[in-house]
Amino acid sequence: METRLLDLLVCPLCKGPLEHRRPPTDERHELVCHADHLAFPVRDGIPVMLESEARALNDTPTTP
Repeated sequence: METRLLDLLVCPLCKGPLEHRRPPTDERHELVCHADHLAFPVRDGIPVMLESEARALNDTPTTP
């Protein structure tokens, strides 16, 4: 995904910034909103910015 596109994308709910997570450092390819505790999937290089498709983030940190 292009950096220019990431600079334009915001959370569809709160309009806040998103963190781009992707393999190999992360398990999933997704855009994370820390304010709403949601992760929006990226499928075939296309961000799916629908609340119904978002994954709720756990409050507990994951251990590697």
